[in-house]
Amino acid sequence: MQGYVIRRVAWTVPVLLGVSLLVFLVLAAVPGDAASALAGVDSTGRDIEDIRRSLGLDRPLPVQYATFVLGAVQGDLGRSFRTKRPVVDEIRDRLWPTVELALTALLFAVAVGLTVGVVSAVRQYSLLDYVATVLALTGVSMPIFWLGLMLMLIFSVQLGWLPTTGNGTPQQLVLPAITLGSASAAIIARMTRSSMLEVLRQDYIQTARAKGLGETVVVLRHALRNALIPTVTVVGLQFGYLLGGSVLTETVFARAGLGTLLIDAIRSRDYPVVQGTIMLLAAAFVLVNLVVDLTYGWLDPRIRVE
Repeated sequence: MQGYVIRRVAWTVPVLLGVSLLVFLVLAAVPGDAASALAGVDSTGRDIEDIRRSLGLDRPLPVQYATFVLGAVQGDLGRSFRTKRPVVDEIRDRLWPTVELALTALLFAVAVGLTVGVVSAVRQYSLLDYVATVLALTGVSMPIFWLGLMLMLIFSVQLGWLPTTGNGTPQQLVLPAITLGSASAAIIARMTRSSMLEVLRQDYIQTARAKGLGETVVVLRHALRNALIPTVTVVGLQFGYLLGGSVLTETVFARAGLGTLLIDAIRSRDYPVVQGTIMLLAAAFVLVNLVVDLTYGWLDPRIRVE
């Protein structure tokens, strides 16, 4: 197990380097200049050059990239072009609202997805199964921003049950979490249903029923645990999707998280903040996939990572 973990952790290094290089090259290829955006419309050419020199944008691109990577290894992601604060501090101030939203959306998606998937598999071809299938397809098809606006219109504007924007209270978290987690819930439900249908046809399930075990025990203790193996992979991937999807959700609901921080940084060409935020999201995605791989051995003792 220890050797497997070490190899998996070692693989994260080239992945994160590739992400950092890709982000750096994309930002470098974007038309326009950060110095010009910071200088304003009334600035002169000399003002722009002074700003470029102070920000280090006058150096060759390989030197800029090497400086960013060496700083990131030491925990220094540079300073924001706008606020002059360390990027680490900017991210720290916005990190918890995004993590809170992603975790709540994931809990909603897992709870709804597993429940609907198991019930649909046990009641295959029933009216409930058909309704769940339609809802799952609808959840996958709806864009996040449209669903968020519809939920705000119904539950905030018309019914007045929940606040429309902001963060800080549990009520302000309900609509964003449902908006962000709906697509993931639909995907988890479809995967759980497919896995459960395959497991329920196995011989050991028939043997458990022949022993006189109750249907609830057979489904939850014997079938669901083995059916969760592919579902866990989907859940891990969906957590990365939820972190990325929080950009749109936080923008729609005006939540002060990493999503709005990233959008504001892109608009103002605050390259250090953009690079630091994306690197953090990429690192979180890689870490979640590592945890998912290690969870396989716990779910199914037959699986040995060695």
